[in-house]
Amino acid sequence: MRVGISPTVPLTDLDEVLATGAVRSVFQPIVALDTGRVVAYEALARGPEGPLERPDALFAAARAAGRLAELDAACRTAALHGAVRQGLRAPLTLFVNVEPEVLDRAPMEDLLAIAQAAPGGLRVVLEITERALATRPAELLRTVERVRAVGWGVAVDDVGAETMSLAFMPLLRPDVVKLDLRLVQERPGPAIAEIMNAVNAHAERTGAVVLAEGIEDAAHLQMARALGATLGQGWLFGRPGPGAVPGAEHGSLTLPCARARADTLTRDADVSPFACLPATVPLRQAPKALLIELSKQLEREALRLGPASVVAATFQEARHFTPATTLRYRDLVERTGFVCALGEDLPAEPLPGLRGADLAPGDPVRGEWDVAVLGPHFAAALLARDLGDDGPDDERRFLYALTYDRDTVVRATSALLARVAPRTGPLPQPPTPASERASGPAAGPLSAGVPAAEALLHRALAATPGGVCIVDVLRPDQPLVYVNPAFERLAGLPRAELLGRNCRFLQGPDTDPAAVAAVRRAVAAGEECRVTMLNHRGPDRVPWWNELHLAPVPGPDGTVAQYIGVQVDVTDRVEAERALARERDRSRGWQATIETLTHADPLTGLPDRVRMAERVEAALWEAHARDDALALLVVDLAGLRAVNDRLGHAAGDEVLVQVAGRLRARLRRGDLLARLGGDEFVVALTGLAPDTAATEARRVAGELAAEIGRPLAVRGEEVRVDARTGAAVWPGDGADFAALLHAADDRRDAARR
Repeated sequence: MRVGISPTVPLTDLDEVLATGAVRSVFQPIVALDTGRVVAYEALARGPEGPLERPDALFAAARAAGRLAELDAACRTAALHGAVRQGLRAPLTLFVNVEPEVLDRAPMEDLLAIAQAAPGGLRVVLEITERALATRPAELLRTVERVRAVGWGVAVDDVGAETMSLAFMPLLRPDVVKLDLRLVQERPGPAIAEIMNAVNAHAERTGAVVLAEGIEDAAHLQMARALGATLGQGWLFGRPGPGAVPGAEHGSLTLPCARARADTLTRDADVSPFACLPATVPLRQAPKALLIELSKQLEREALRLGPASVVAATFQEARHFTPATTLRYRDLVERTGFVCALGEDLPAEPLPGLRGADLAPGDPVRGEWDVAVLGPHFAAALLARDLGDDGPDDERRFLYALTYDRDTVVRATSALLARVAPRTGPLPQPPTPASERASGPAAGPLSAGVPAAEALLHRALAATPGGVCIVDVLRPDQPLVYVNPAFERLAGLPRAELLGRNCRFLQGPDTDPAAVAAVRRAVAAGEECRVTMLNHRGPDRVPWWNELHLAPVPGPDGTVAQYIGVQVDVTDRVEAERALARERDRSRGWQATIETLTHADPLTGLPDRVRMAERVEAALWEAHARDDALALLVVDLAGLRAVNDRLGHAAGDEVLVQVAGRLRARLRRGDLLARLGGDEFVVALTGLAPDTAATEARRVAGELAAEIGRPLAVRGEEVRVDARTGAAVWPGDGADFAALLHAADDRRDAARR
């Protein structure tokens, strides 16, 4: 893996290196763990002796000079020429890196000519780092296709450094999975178990080979074998050298690339996801309302899978990417590995971290509704084609299939990712290696080259017992750019694994969505925020309660550029408060029962206005957290007075009881029902789709009115009452119960006039 630091050498030296072909390669052995034979070598780039010898300085200088593609090509050429000179030919295999930023420009033809001209030929595996996965997916798929076409293998490097790489393995189908060195060097935990479950599942499905890096002693070797690796690389087997390991016994490496070449999935990049459906899959017709709900269910599955999932979706036109959709997809970006959204007039990045593409006029995907979710152990896709109906948008019909066939989902996802617009600008650089980082509490991105007063401030932050972090809100995904040692202890991870990540990794499935939403609202508004939320510590995900204070930091132009966060572990306090609350609840159980009875209608047993207001306010909060809509219906009875006059008030009361029963029977379990008094009832419909909530409210109101209008048997006689209804929808018609009730009353009265 190549890393970058700020260049400290004149660019003329780089010019000389490239002009004279001074780039060279050293070779590190890769060993078959069962036989101990060397079966491959990895080519590692080196510059000439001096300031550009190290690969990090060499590539940083090339990146700053805009000559990265030139240097990368020179490194691969040097690797192949060097392998030929050193006799590292078939049956040995040569592993060669490709720089993620030049994936689609890597010159394969010249390299293939070198490999084929070597006596006996060269067997080549091209290594792609994790950085290329989410940053340049379309280029990555095209490069893999080119590599397969020339007969080379593909390896994914540093798997496990980021969980997101697990989601891309089904799309890339790598021949070799190279495990990050921390998997063999660190104590096993849940994170490592998750990685190994995914890697071994991929190896079992495809025949891929697992290679463990960083094997330096016998304990590392034992762990590598336990993790399922059959190949090993590290100082235990030999350090990088100019050629073959002296006296080593060599062998041959068998890869599945020949089979994978015939089964390459990127050949479907020019077809649409709907066209990926096999002819045997039954197709159904459905209105847009059903597709909305099916799409949301797939999105919930992706959130459950977390960072090890890929989500790819189409929206036909940019206008369908509504504010409500934006909220949902912001959650997906924050909690899954990779998300893309494609449609007519959609930008390359519809919101921070969401990859997009403006589809060409003739692209068949513009006529589709596609949502694909792919993870190591889960695959599902909703693939639909617009039937071109006229009329209301909500009633448009689609021909669709919901499939869980993994191969179909992979092909559909690949077809969408191949259309993702390339990300402009250089890729984010990985952190400097641990051996080159400064040590001590003051080390970090804020410590170098600052005046004495600022250095004192940084030392003070480092000595602060509370966790302190700084987030850059102007960069994509709002990464951490500073953490103090106390934050490292609270997070249970070293600085190297924290910088560059979004703070959401501290959250878990049981973190209160309301607290998370409060933080997002504050950051979006540039305001301070104080919340207490459940976080998780270290690889073992130990829960702890975090009292978090966030404050905005303005940049030179006055706009918010960073946020500083102060974290305090208040687990003991929260647990004590919860224990006290449980005791208080037990002692107040009877009082709560009395209170419940106090706020119930004595005739129908339904909640009264006070209790209904409380429940609706709680439902509104939940709707905000889940990106749902809520509808409030008022239902007035017409004809009740005539029943009272003819049969007496007792008969009128019996009518009210029967109407309450009919209303309750027609509503869903999660809906709310109350009697406001007299002949007036109120209904709250929860969990509605924002796009169709108004239509759904009118439909339910009509059904309730029809149900109430059926004849009632009261005291041996048949009586009839009618219902007048009005509906209001949150958030458009009001922000709270009182406002929604007023809007619903107005609509009922308007309909009566």
